[in-house]
Amino acid sequence: MLCKGFLFDLDGTLVDSLPAVERAWINWALSRGVSPQEVLAFIHGKQAITSLRHFMAGESEETIQQEFLKLEQIEATDTEGVTALPGAHLLLSELNRQNIPWAIVTSGSMPVASARHKAALLPEPEVFITAEQVKHGKPQPDAYLLGAERLGLAPEECVVVEDAAAGVMAGLAAGCKVIAVNAPDDTPGIENVDFDLTTLEVLLISHTDEGVKVSLR
Repeated sequence: MLCKGFLFDLDGTLVDSLPAVERAWINWALSRGVSPQEVLAFIHGKQAITSLRHFMAGESEETIQQEFLKLEQIEATDTEGVTALPGAHLLLSELNRQNIPWAIVTSGSMPVASARHKAALLPEPEVFITAEQVKHGKPQPDAYLLGAERLGLAPEECVVVEDAAAGVMAGLAAGCKVIAVNAPDDTPGIENVDFDLTTLEVLLISHTDEGVKVSLR
């Protein structure tokens, strides 16, 4: 596979934040009398505000926004157990070494995403797209289209790296190449991704005359 740049999801792709995510959302669900299992099955890969609107249907937008701010504060300050996933640090460092453009494109808000990025001790991205910067979150393509634009690349020149069904769908909808990492088997469009992997550790990146070559060990 050839490309010119990379667009990485954060949670579940570069960073293992699952313990912190589940702590926050389980506590929220219990406080609202909502099934934690239903909440956890819905939230992954989506903006928090989208999930809150789903589970707080019928409540005012003002109430939902207040709930979002409380949840955001909890998620931005609880980074216990947040670590880089295997291969993430090495891959990003290699992209930097070879001067290959890359961005983080996450459904998280800037306070939450930056806290988890910092906790995982990952290299700084050239571009950091968060929920505040797009009108429509994943699975809509807006975030990945913006990420490609900020890198100065066409969507088809970029590789999206994603773990969540919503993110894989967003990458495909944007017209990007897609690498799925531990994505659910029932992800819509999973048969159309370029690579379906269980770890970033198998990726090899190298420059060629045609562009950046992405292959597997």
